[in-house]
Amino acid sequence: MTDALAREGLLSDERYIEAYHQSRIRRGWGPLRIRADLREHGISDALIDAYVDINADYWRDVIRAARTKRFGDAPPQRFEDRAKQARYLQSRGFTAAQVSGALKFSHGENDET
Repeated sequence: MTDALAREGLLSDERYIEAYHQSRIRRGWGPLRIRADLREHGISDALIDAYVDINADYWRDVIRAARTKRFGDAPPQRFEDRAKQARYLQSRGFTAAQVSGALKFSHGENDET
């Protein structure tokens, strides 16, 4: 049955990845989480690599929207708030660099020398 659907173009991993990827982006999930979920669904790494680019520019908008939805517009002022938001965003599947950029928090940023 699935072979017949695949031959007719009604079942394809590519279409599944595209739909899954867009659905998770709308929900505020990051690339690491999306990649892991796709692997769990049996999608090959080569196919995942073709559709989920960890370094794509649009992740900046996705992570900012996820942070704003959960914590509001104002950037975190206290270390504890930054740590809480960083843990939340990392649990959603964003990379450390993406989290750092979203929180306007990077090594050496606050060093006044």
